[in-house]
Amino acid sequence: MEKHKITIHDIARALNIDSSTVSRALNNSSRVTEKTKTKILKKAEELGYQRNVLASNLRKSVTNTIGVVVPRISRHFFSSVIQGVEETAYLAGYNVLICQSLEQLEREKQIVDTLVANRVDGVLISISMETTDYKHMQSLKNNDIPLVFFDRHCGIPDTNNVLIDDFKGGFDATQHLIDEGCRNIIHFSGPQVLEIYKNRLKGYKEALKMNDLPFKAENVISSRLMEHDGKENAKRLLDAGFSFDGIFFANDVAAIGAMKYLTNHGVKIPDDVAIVGFSNEPISRVINPALTTIDQPGIEMGKIATDLLLKHIKKQNGPLKPQTVIMDSNLIERLSSKK
Repeated sequence: MEKHKITIHDIARALNIDSSTVSRALNNSSRVTEKTKTKILKKAEELGYQRNVLASNLRKSVTNTIGVVVPRISRHFFSSVIQGVEETAYLAGYNVLICQSLEQLEREKQIVDTLVANRVDGVLISISMETTDYKHMQSLKNNDIPLVFFDRHCGIPDTNNVLIDDFKGGFDATQHLIDEGCRNIIHFSGPQVLEIYKNRLKGYKEALKMNDLPFKAENVISSRLMEHDGKENAKRLLDAGFSFDGIFFANDVAAIGAMKYLTNHGVKIPDDVAIVGFSNEPISRVINPALTTIDQPGIEMGKIATDLLLKHIKKQNGPLKPQTVIMDSNLIERLSSKK
């Protein structure tokens, strides 16, 4: 048998007072005396009353909830961003709904529709690897729901973004390999429809150019950067007899897959091939040899993105201009690249 949910009417009947008085007391109205408020709150607790915060907020056209959409929660970088988001949102009195697209455009579209239907006050999103169509973002704008992109963004005008300096990260990673003596450097990139991978590739190209090394299109290999992609593409390089002495990976996950395969097939890291990853996943410290990588300050990114979103939600001094925040990246040197 389903348990009866206690309402304000139950409290009113128990105390023989109007339900409107109970409602005012629970909302801390000055129209109710402190003595009556205390009596009502005590009875509410006795009966096990739970206030419907969502309904109350909807009447005020706010939900005090923000939605966060990430490609994969399992990635350390995205989970650290979520930590920064939740810490900042909690202090501001906001709840957080966390959703993952699993790198699928259709799933991302459904998530955005659901967040709009649930009337969230704002959305933070890092787009999927399949996202080349941005029409679903328009429903947020149509419903006056502020949007902030973080890490992976669309490159569409008049949007709020909090990003890593991916160009600098790509440049620093490649320059480091060159400084270690590498002259034929492969780049394992992500899908070139995404701005972050375009910019990491641009950084790679610029470092080659600055050091008078030729850019070869065949040295750039694009994939979804899963661990098995790193393994499969490392296999193709060895099978094809490619000559290379360094690899810059656009993420750590693919780098680790490739390192395992190369090591198992007699390639010495870093003596034969020096390797640099990107994102500083926890496993990059413990794999042998430890992986040189570009660190991304995930927690800080989450805090900055949430602060920016809350400013646009509150817009106390009228509508705000869109803003893009570029955060610095940092090379962490480990054994995988020390020739």
